[in-house]
Amino acid sequence: METGTSVEMLKEKARQVHERLCSFYGPTEWRTPLPPVDELVSTILSQNTNDRNRDKAFDSLTRRFPTWEAVMQADTADVIESIRIAGLAHQKGPRIQAVLRQIVEERGSLDLTFLAKMPVEEARAWLMHFNGVGPKTAAIVLQFSMDIPAFPVDTHVYRVTTRLGLTTPMSVEQAHVHLSGLFEPRNYKDDHLNIIRLGREVCTARNPRHEACPLRDICDFYQDITNHAGSKQT
Repeated sequence: METGTSVEMLKEKARQVHERLCSFYGPTEWRTPLPPVDELVSTILSQNTNDRNRDKAFDSLTRRFPTWEAVMQADTADVIESIRIAGLAHQKGPRIQAVLRQIVEERGSLDLTFLAKMPVEEARAWLMHFNGVGPKTAAIVLQFSMDIPAFPVDTHVYRVTTRLGLTTPMSVEQAHVHLSGLFEPRNYKDDHLNIIRLGREVCTARNPRHEACPLRDICDFYQDITNHAGSKQT
């Protein structure tokens, strides 16, 4: 269990990460916020694919079907065909339709604005009770569509924060809660986007560009490599 002192040290490191990445990258940019249901569908489409293919699949789906009710009622094969570019279409198509139908069954309409009146953890749990909606998807809908503080953890965020030493061995699901407690809620959006950018451009899975990293002096991973290299030379 983490002590109060270690938590404060991690929070201080998270603060440094925020300040340095904001200075390094400047103001963050996110696409125009989507309505909650749109963001939910878009994020389901984003699973295991890149942003470009996600957006192409979303555009294809919304061009073919004028409303989410139409998607919900459509022949599943037509939905699958519309989103094929996003990959895993045979999983994502039925999943999207099932989520839309379940929302209507439980709420009477495809209106998720009620989530803004709930405590964050309740809103997050409500979204996650749908099959195929995990903590990342729920957090993205809350943070980027509804401006409700939630810290999404994707592959890049998990890798970078683990290398920095902000997380101990834990699951991605546990990391959502853990990192939410380290970063400031008002900074979640900037920190999420900047850490992703660092993970894509600098702190890559293979051959990270340590020389270009503004965080290397506070990075456990880099310090371990440096110390290991030094011990080999002695």
